[in-house]
Amino acid sequence: MPVPRVRRWKPLALTAAAVLAGITVPATATATTSPAPAPAVTAVSAYDDTYYKDALGKTGPALKSALHTIISKQTKLSYSQVWDALKTTDQDPANSANVILLYTGTSRSKSSSGGDQGDWNREHVWAKSHGDFGTTTGPGTDIHHLRPEDVTVNSIRGNKDFDNGGGTVSGAPGNLTDGDSFEPRDAVKGDVARMILYMAVRYDGEDGFPDLEPNDRVDNGSAPAIGRLSVLKQWSDEDPPDAFEKNRNQVIFDKFQHNRNPFIDHPEWVEEVW
Repeated sequence: MPVPRVRRWKPLALTAAAVLAGITVPATATATTSPAPAPAVTAVSAYDDTYYKDALGKTGPALKSALHTIISKQTKLSYSQVWDALKTTDQDPANSANVILLYTGTSRSKSSSGGDQGDWNREHVWAKSHGDFGTTTGPGTDIHHLRPEDVTVNSIRGNKDFDNGGGTVSGAPGNLTDGDSFEPRDAVKGDVARMILYMAVRYDGEDGFPDLEPNDRVDNGSAPAIGRLSVLKQWSDEDPPDAFEKNRNQVIFDKFQHNRNPFIDHPEWVEEVW
């Protein structure tokens, strides 16, 4: 069972990309007037009039289908090309010679990519055995869910589903794991959730790839499923997109795959689809 978590929010900058619905206060309001409900906050993406125009106004399966059509138009990378792509998408903002590792949060030299202890390698956030797609061009090379990670920590995560709880991960403070699940550090919980949900929308059984779907269980094994959905939704809600995640989405769009993770641009769509 998921363990209730205390909400830890990332700072969320409200810019011109966020529009607040206005409230009109009656001039005759008195002390007995019931307070008006809080205005809803709706994310507005710079790409709403172009990239997302066919998804706006839709909900549920219709929204998921529209988003699938939109984000399926992409440039596909080979698995070897992923190495160089990650050196750009996950570059340390404070040190251009390094990348930021997903689970540890540490900065490591770009040149330390490989398979030895102390190196970083390519972590499939949607574990490639969940659907047996391996490193095939497509889901196996989609950099929206591939991130740099310490070789040892990557091995500890393995192909475990995501859930709350467990013991501390050696070498990665803030991460927890047990026999069937992995809980990332608070600062990237939402990132992990949105990567998983992107994969579920992008890969729906077409193009010869498995139909990836989140469910609310662990121990999914080789099934094209990963959990737990209820926990992933909680993580996405509690950990909104930050500057690093937004920049990563933009770099992937501009320089590599030319598609976007819609749940970074519109995190409210998580609830609309699931």
